Amino acid sequence: MSSNSTVRTMTAPGSAQVKNTEEFRRIVRSLNNLAVMGLVPMFDPAKQLFCFKLKRTDAGMVQEGISHRYTVITLMGLHRLEQSGMASPIDIQGCFNALLADTAWVDNIGDFGLLLWLCALIAPDRLDEIDAKFDVKTALVRFRDARQSRTMELSWFLSGLAHQAIARPETAAATKELASEIHRRVRKNQGQHGFFGHLASNEGIAGVMRSDIGSFADQVYPIYAMAKYSQAYGDDRPAKLALDCALNLCEAQGSLGQWWWHYDSSNGQVAERFPVFSVHQHGMAPMALYALGEAIQSDFSPWIYKGLQWIDENELGVDMQDDEVNVVWRCIERTRLRRSLNAVMNLATRREDRETREGLRVLHECRPYELGWLLYAFANFDKK
Repeated sequence: MSSNSTVRTMTAPGSAQVKNTEEFRRIVRSLNNLAVMGLVPMFDPAKQLFCFKLKRTDAGMVQEGISHRYTVITLMGLHRLEQSGMASPIDIQGCFNALLADTAWVDNIGDFGLLLWLCALIAPDRLDEIDAKFDVKTALVRFRDARQSRTMELSWFLSGLAHQAIARPETAAATKELASEIHRRVRKNQGQHGFFGHLASNEGIAGVMRSDIGSFADQVYPIYAMAKYSQAYGDDRPAKLALDCALNLCEAQGSLGQWWWHYDSSNGQVAERFPVFSVHQHGMAPMALYALGEAIQSDFSPWIYKGLQWIDENELGVDMQDDEVNVVWRCIERTRLRRSLNAVMNLATRREDRETREGLRVLHECRPYELGWLLYAFANFDKK
């Protein structure tokens, strides 16, 4: 299937050949180098896990907590780094073994999907071990987030199954029915304008309140999952649904390249703009759009490049990339007062105050998964 003509009917924010420009390559190489160096102080060598976040304090940059989920995502990025021919600053296999040594942290289908995805990438010979420990076929009934049909978490699980089928094609026939059911559930959360809601509308009060409104994560992870599903199982229909979402995201992209925060699946509109997260700009949007572009043979690089430009050409005119401490600051967010005023406007009109750039600030922290997705998207950029 080819959708080049569909994508190119949109007004591209720059040259369609932007991926070949030296400026684009310079930005990507700079971010890759920062990520490699920045992940080292986020790692706890005693626990063989990455922290929850690295935060700027009066005493300098300080680790807070640990996160198995963030460790899984970060290892995917470091694996992509090794695939590109560079050395990982962290022992990937040692860290992976630590994750499997005690799997009590896998208490939801999202984390299970991420672990399956990681295993398919770095140790496909251990997929049978994962299946024996967690029983893939019963996951949809065992985990609460699966029963709620949460878009992001189901998409992670679908990505895991797709990568397993790609890594070990002999398993594809056995998992296709399950993958098809997950795809069906995710598809039910997609509105007619392409955007995905957060979870199934029939899941109690939470479903009524949140079913229509999906975060940026609720858009990009199904785009990625459906693109990989199409490749793994030879079905181009999911990629077409992913394209519907991607086109709407690109159409809604801000004038400075912002990938906004919340989207209304009922009307196809942006529901809430801030915070604008750096990981959306340099990691999550590129990884999803590259995967879809590969599946349907289309080029989303103008929108990817525009998103990267926000890192240092944003609402506050600050460079979110801090080379002194090797982080990209987490987001530009509204201050508490501005959030309160915006919440009142949302309740009254179901629309946020979209024009003002007042009451904005930088959140000075960085989480390892953010640099992990950056590497996953761009570590092998020079090979694209």
